[in-house]
Amino acid sequence: MRASLVSLSLLSFACGGGGATGTTVEHPEAPASVADPAFLEQWAATGGFRLGHPASITITPDGREVLFLRSEARDPGRDLYAFDVQTGEERVVLTAEQVLRGGEEELSPEERALRERLRMNATGITSYSLSKDGAKILVPLSGKLFVVERASGDVRELPSEGGYANDARFAPDGQTISCVRGGDVHLIDLETNTQRKLTEHEGDDVTWGLAEFVAQEEMSRYHGYWWAPDASALVVQHNDSSGVEMLYASNPVDPADAPHAARYPRAGTDNVDVRLALFAAEGEREPVWIEWDREAFPYVASVRWTDDALLVLVQDRRQQVGVVLAVDPGTGATTPTHTERDDAWLNLDQSVPRTLGDETWLWSTERSGQWQLERRRGATPEVVPLTDPNLGYRELLHAEKNADGELVAVWVQASNDPTEAHVWRVPITGEPQQVSQEPGIHGGTFGGGDEGDAGAPIWVHESHTLEHGPRFVVRRGTDEVLGTIRSVAEEPSFTPQVEHLVVGERQYRALVVRPRNFEEGRRYPVLLSVYAGPGYTKVRKGKYRQLREQWQADHGFLVVSVDGRGTPWRGREWERVVRNDLSAIALEDQVAGLRALAAEVPEMDLDRVGVYGWSFGGYFSAMAVMREPDVFKVGVAGAPVCDWRDYDTHYTERFMDLPRTNEAGYDAASVLTYASDLRRPLMIIHGTSDDNVYFVHALKMHDALMRAGAEHDFVVLAGSTHMVADPAVARALQGRIMRFLQDGLD
Repeated sequence: MRASLVSLSLLSFACGGGGATGTTVEHPEAPASVADPAFLEQWAATGGFRLGHPASITITPDGREVLFLRSEARDPGRDLYAFDVQTGEERVVLTAEQVLRGGEEELSPEERALRERLRMNATGITSYSLSKDGAKILVPLSGKLFVVERASGDVRELPSEGGYANDARFAPDGQTISCVRGGDVHLIDLETNTQRKLTEHEGDDVTWGLAEFVAQEEMSRYHGYWWAPDASALVVQHNDSSGVEMLYASNPVDPADAPHAARYPRAGTDNVDVRLALFAAEGEREPVWIEWDREAFPYVASVRWTDDALLVLVQDRRQQVGVVLAVDPGTGATTPTHTERDDAWLNLDQSVPRTLGDETWLWSTERSGQWQLERRRGATPEVVPLTDPNLGYRELLHAEKNADGELVAVWVQASNDPTEAHVWRVPITGEPQQVSQEPGIHGGTFGGGDEGDAGAPIWVHESHTLEHGPRFVVRRGTDEVLGTIRSVAEEPSFTPQVEHLVVGERQYRALVVRPRNFEEGRRYPVLLSVYAGPGYTKVRKGKYRQLREQWQADHGFLVVSVDGRGTPWRGREWERVVRNDLSAIALEDQVAGLRALAAEVPEMDLDRVGVYGWSFGGYFSAMAVMREPDVFKVGVAGAPVCDWRDYDTHYTERFMDLPRTNEAGYDAASVLTYASDLRRPLMIIHGTSDDNVYFVHALKMHDALMRAGAEHDFVVLAGSTHMVADPAVARALQGRIMRFLQDGLD
């Protein structure tokens, strides 16, 4: 969300003083701070040094150009560029200024919500799509649609009647543009430049063609309609949200500003009722409804429509059963093709299913206890594992075929080290080849082929390693380097001094960041920078990943992070052990990890440990100072969940089951249960307009602590969402956090 669209201010309430009670302990004189005084300004102005990096990379079908978006180093406004693979030169394709001619960008509520789901602060051209033949580029901007002819550079605006255009895309034949306006799917004929409505929503609580909240936020599914490969028809999602609770996020800085209302499904309550219908693109007949047992399988996790098949992945409410349905486009009838089960929960991999023809498709599974990619064929079916469990499969990047269309290899992201991710080429016959080598996080964006050899795809190798910051290298196959897409991001004024370790009996992955004036043998207070929740690893290798942690360490701390059980990429058993209680195992492992780290780093003073986190990390920080006050002496809880009954269905119930079947677990995992136990300084930070973790979480925590007479600080970010978008507020907030932590550990 653009910073200028949100009014942010920093308010604070000192509730009882915020200090710890008890005897003051004297500590040795702290070393002088070497924290860069300009860092917060630079961090805020550069969007955490993310501004200026290429984004939304697309390779043209002929492999001759790479399209991408990029902003300047201190400007979130993105423009569209093209990189010439043969010459290595780049050119500007289209700028937001050209289109808007100095006007202000406008966003619809749906677009704002999507950017929030994507944690996107960019402005200008934030998305685009390329026609299948590569001849035209579709650019949505400020709710309007523009088509760029790649050969000539000509730009034309499309009809805009019906309101803001959301999720605009080309039909596969490149002759039609589809979008969602006012809750209905519209089609624009490029030859006649006319628009018509494909759907007709039945009321205010019904929409067509948009992914519902939990699909965007928790399933990583951002589309609500899908074209047939021949552009003859579309599958369109129908949403009835009438049974979903309406929640409101307000902006108290302007009492005249109406609260933002949104349907939000809290754990145990009703979800959006999702159906799928098949529409002929010409609209000459009534839609055909896709039929399945929606009561048993209410979640639509993914839809894949290719030349070979129309597949829909649905899940049960408890997310323990997933069924891949083959759809008959003529009748809407479905046939179960595969059923995946897990006694705890099923994780989603949005890179599959992937159809290959001849009744063959790719699927990933954790049935063996580790992620694997497999090839499935026929109704029986024949199942062939393509990756070994020890490879550490994470995502399918590309299916490489020969000139006859036969699958010869799969390209995947994989690693058996949770702190790294690498690009591998896995041939159908022969040994897997690790393409990326430097320790760090590697990925790839692949094109559809190139001029000469169907077996040597052109792709963009994206990496952030211990030796180098983010890089974007254009390659052919496993060895040939064709060029580098330039980044204009600012370089930080320092490089973090990070040590990665494996500690403890459970082999926790951990890291420690030392101050740049570190003195061996001196005892330092410790700051645990934490997430600790499922689905995310905090300990990852990369030259600039711990920039903010280094700035914190330079104030005289040892900043550490630990990934315990419940985090991904260490096998099913490691991850699923947190089922039904999201705090107990996390607390146990973070404390054990701290002690194991201290055995390796004797300068860690475990009598002075603070904890800081955001979102799930904020929830953990609050729980840590309440439940383990002998370990954690001060805590900062940013945008914390308070009670899981107030968080969304798909995330919460995946790990906690439904409230009615796990009341004791919800109570045990609620901050409210332990509010009266708080006797350490705690700072709670929350944005009033947060529509992910609603502000009610912080208010409930604050109220419970007030009633218990527990001292705490409450910092309100008025008008802010789950992200702190305003650079001035972000800068002030980080300074305030550090002062609070220093006071708490003095």
